[in-house]
Amino acid sequence: MTFNSFAEFLAMGGYAFYVWGSYGLTLIVLLANIIIPIWQRKQLLRSLSLKQQRSK
Repeated sequence: MTFNSFAEFLAMGGYAFYVWGSYGLTLIVLLANIIIPIWQRKQLLRSLSLKQQRSK
């Protein structure tokens, strides 16, 4: 599929909502798969640190 202009590219032949929505949802899922484990690791380390301090 070729596009004559950037506006046509963005419109995606009338399917822009579905195409760009799919890209957006994919980006959100990929970012969540990166951010959530980092956040969980920080929480785990914080929790372990508190438990270690309590046991002393």
